Amino acid sequence: MRLLLIRHGESQGNAERRVQGWFDSPLTDTGRDQIRALARRLEKDGWGVTALYASTLRRATESGEILAATLGVPLVLDDRLREYDIGVFTGLTWEEVKRRFPNLVAQWETGSRRPPIPGEEGDSAFCTRVAAAFEDIVAAHPPEATVGVVAHGGTFNVYLKHLLGLDIAMQGPFSFSNAALNVVELEKRGLRITLLNDTCHLGNGE
Repeated sequence: MRLLLIRHGESQGNAERRVQGWFDSPLTDTGRDQIRALARRLEKDGWGVTALYASTLRRATESGEILAATLGVPLVLDDRLREYDIGVFTGLTWEEVKRRFPNLVAQWETGSRRPPIPGEEGDSAFCTRVAAAFEDIVAAHPPEATVGVVAHGGTFNVYLKHLLGLDIAMQGPFSFSNAALNVVELEKRGLRITLLNDTCHLGNGE
């Protein structure tokens, strides 16, 4: 199976440099244009997407709706694909976080592991729900299918760490730009990541 992992387009929260998590922010006009550009790429290059899934957070749902309309495929929403619940940081700008939680920010910037944040979801719970969502998606389609999943950087980070057997508590290591295309090939002999953070459809040379 070929999974297309698609990060949502630029959201209002992204533009305002907010820590989003479950902060429910719509796409900006730029974000909509980014996703339309990706949709044209997938259509023109004949990727053969047969189904789309999306997080229920507005920025991902709206991105999924644009892709589904262009590609003519069904869109299924799944709460389990939502971004990490970042607790008390939700919806704050980084400047606000630094003012309110200077000690946490200092630990974050200097350590290899992220310090605990009051009210956060927890890495284990996050990984469990995301992995379960992807397992159900894979099980619902034949091995030759190409399926798109529209979600968030944190969602894709924890899924890839899960697939690769990496420590889910470490920061990163993957980075996902808005409207980036990532491709994971799931085969009997194992998995291959054949595309990572590709944004060439945005005309930025990447």
